[in-house]
Amino acid sequence: PSQVEAVFAPTDALTAADQMVMFRNGVRQALRRAGYHASFVCRPPLPQAVASGWHLHQSLLAADGSNAMAQSSPRGLPGDAGQVLSAPGVHWLAGLLAHAPGMAALCAPTLPAYSRYQGSVMAPQAAVWGLDNRGAMLRVVGAAGDTATRIENRLGEPLANPYLAIAAQVLAGLDGLQRQLQPGPATEDPYAAGQQALPTTLAEALHALDADTVLQQGLGAPMAQVFAAIKRQEVARHAQAVDAAQWERREYFSRY
Repeated sequence: PSQVEAVFAPTDALTAADQMVMFRNGVRQALRRAGYHASFVCRPPLPQAVASGWHLHQSLLAADGSNAMAQSSPRGLPGDAGQVLSAPGVHWLAGLLAHAPGMAALCAPTLPAYSRYQGSVMAPQAAVWGLDNRGAMLRVVGAAGDTATRIENRLGEPLANPYLAIAAQVLAGLDGLQRQLQPGPATEDPYAAGQQALPTTLAEALHALDADTVLQQGLGAPMAQVFAAIKRQEVARHAQAVDAAQWERREYFSRY
């Protein structure tokens, strides 16, 4: 019911985060004045509701302002990331994959968000990438010679803190660059068995974030500890609720 897609033009990371906050606040205020309730909860507690994601497109700018993920000609075998992405783009893609479990806590920080990772339509289930594949966590968009080549991360949900969600991409991508990680071949079936599954609960994602030294160091100890403490309290309150569905409605849907 009443699911809407909003698309933002590309900009720098900080401006993109600011725009997400202003957009959410502005939409809620404007629609409230008109007698409507707008919610950015991942899966509203309504019959036939379909989960919403926050698909974050990302690319790198070279010193001359060109797209550092784009390249002029394919490299490697069919299915290799080098067929589409430059060497820095390949390493960035691999970094996003390597840190996907811990990144989930920052990109999907609410309990209802994890229902998306259970085989939902056009939603990720595993930490895999694909060429223009909307079922994969990372969708590589473009081709050799396309200056708009980029990576779309489909992990996030609309309620994510945009500053933390985008910071997670930067930290993971930089680690991939620094260690020159390789992502492996593209997936043809993002829902096949045997692939690295994404966390199925917020508690599982928080455990993965605790174990991810790159994300921990990037966030800094105070921020990482505060975030984990708040979210674990959220998980505990949900577990203690007499009516879990009503708790989610009050905690998320009515407030956000």
